[in-house]
Amino acid sequence: MKRFVFLLLLSSSYVFGQHTLSFEEGASSPKADLSQVAWIEGHWKGEAFGGITEEIWSPALGGSMMFSFKHVADGKVTFYELGHIRQLDETLIFQLKHFGEDLKGWEEKDEMVTAKLIKVEENRIYFDGFTFEKISADEINIYVVISEDGTTEEVKFNSKRVKK
Repeated sequence: MKRFVFLLLLSSSYVFGQHTLSFEEGASSPKADLSQVAWIEGHWKGEAFGGITEEIWSPALGGSMMFSFKHVADGKVTFYELGHIRQLDETLIFQLKHFGEDLKGWEEKDEMVTAKLIKVEENRIYFDGFTFEKISADEINIYVVISEDGTTEEVKFNSKRVKK
C-alpha cells in the first residue's frame, strides 16, 4: 500500500481545504485544555481508502488523550497510527506516528507528525492540517490534509461511535 504522508506547512498562511486550516508563521496557539475535546473520547469505526477504519480515544489522563488508529482493507491491516492530543503549557498539540502492518515505523525513531492548535469552536477543533468535527454524540468527522504522489488533498474520515 502507498504510504500516506501528512503535509504540514507550518510557514504558510492559507486554508488547505474547505475544512482544514494552516498554522500561520509567527502566530501563537490559543489557550485551550483537554476538557474542550473530551467529546472525541470513545471507540469509532468508519470507512476510508477502500477499507475499514477503527479509532480509539482514551479519556484525558496525565495531560493527554491517547489514540490508536487501524486501517484494514481486503481483510488485512494496511497501517496503524498512535498518538495523542497533549496539554502543553496553556494550549493543546496533536502528535502522531505511523506504522506499517508489521509495526515498522514510517517516521524516523525520534520524529513524529506534530500539528499546532489553531482554534477551538464548540463542535470543532482545528490543528495545522487536521480538523476534528463533532456531528453528534455518536458521529465525528476528521479532516486531514494528505500529500501523495505530488498532489495535496483534504480527506474526510467519517466515523460512528461503536456501541457497547
